[in-house]
Amino acid sequence: MTPPGDTASIPVEKLKRSLRAEAALEPVVPQASPVTKQTQIIAIYGKGGIGKSFTLANLSYMMAQQGKKVLLIGCDPKSDTTSLLFGGRACPTIIETSSRKKLAGEPVEIGDVCFKRDGVFAMELGGPEVGRGCGGRGIIHGFETLEKLGFHDWGFDYVLLDFLGDVVCGGFGLPIARDMCQKVIVVGSNDLQSLYVANNVCSAVEYFRKLGGNVGIAGLVINKDDGTGEAQAFANAAGIPVLAAIPAHEDIRRKSANYEIIGRPGSEWASLFDELGRNVAEAPPQRPKPLTQDQLLGLFKGEAVGRDYKLQPATFEDMCGTSQLHKPSLEVIYDAV
Repeated sequence: MTPPGDTASIPVEKLKRSLRAEAALEPVVPQASPVTKQTQIIAIYGKGGIGKSFTLANLSYMMAQQGKKVLLIGCDPKSDTTSLLFGGRACPTIIETSSRKKLAGEPVEIGDVCFKRDGVFAMELGGPEVGRGCGGRGIIHGFETLEKLGFHDWGFDYVLLDFLGDVVCGGFGLPIARDMCQKVIVVGSNDLQSLYVANNVCSAVEYFRKLGGNVGIAGLVINKDDGTGEAQAFANAAGIPVLAAIPAHEDIRRKSANYEIIGRPGSEWASLFDELGRNVAEAPPQRPKPLTQDQLLGLFKGEAVGRDYKLQPATFEDMCGTSQLHKPSLEVIYDAV
C-alpha cells in the first residue's frame, strides 16, 4: 500500500494513460501514390505450386526487355525460382556457397552467387538440408549475406523476391515485417487453398500496417485462370486490383514444363507479360481488406467446399468403441444444519 503523500506511483499511472491513448489511435492511412524510391523491391507470395516461379521468371525477363535493370532473388527453399530462367539449370545457392566458402576460409564474392541471362540478374537463397535446420532462419541468413555483399548499394530498377506463401514464420515474413520491400504481389488461382494463402498474406500486411509498417499490396496475379471467377471475386472483396490473368492453356503448361521462357518480345504470350510488367511497375501499394473464413468460403459454391456441413460432436463411446460405465458418486452431501 502506498503511504499517504507518496507520489512514486504517479509516473506509472501517467505512463499507463499515455500507452492507452497511443493504442487507441487509428493507424495512419497508407501511401497510395506510385512508388518513387529509385529501386522498387517487390515481394511475390503465393501457395506452393501455384506458379510464382513461372510468373516471376517470365515477368523478370520481360521487364529486362523493357529496358529495366532487374534482380530476381529466389527465397523458396525448393530453389526453383531461377531454374526456368536458366533453362532448367540450378544455380548455386547463397546458403550452400556461404557454408562451403566458410569451411575453406574464403569470402563469398558476388560472382559466386549471382548469375545473369539477357539482362536479368538472378540468385537463390536456398535452404537447409531436410531435417537439419529452419527454412525461415535460412532466409534471414541469406539476407545477412546479401547485406555484406552490398545489397543496399546495388543499382537495380527492380528487385523481385519470390517467397513461399504457405509458411508464415518470421523468416518468410521478413520483407513485410521489416519494411524490406515497398509492395507485395500475390499469385493465386480459382481454388480455395491458393486464395486462403493470398488472404493470409493480406492479413499479414494489414497486421504490420497497424504496427506502423509501410508495405502494401500492389495486386493479384491470377495464374491458371479457367474463367470461373473466384480469384477475381476475392480481389474485389479484398480491395486489390488484378494485375494479370494468365490462362490455363496447354501451350503455357507444356512450355513451362520444358523450362521455356514464354515472356519474350514477339512471342504468342508477349503482350500478356508486357502488360503485367507495366502493371507491376506502376501499381501503388494499397491497404488490403482481409476476408474472414466465412467470407472466403462464400466465394465458392457450398457443395464445392463443404460450407453447409454441420459439425457433429464426438462422444466417449466413439473414442473408445465401448459404452461408458457410469459409476455412482461416493461423495457425501450433508444437509445444511
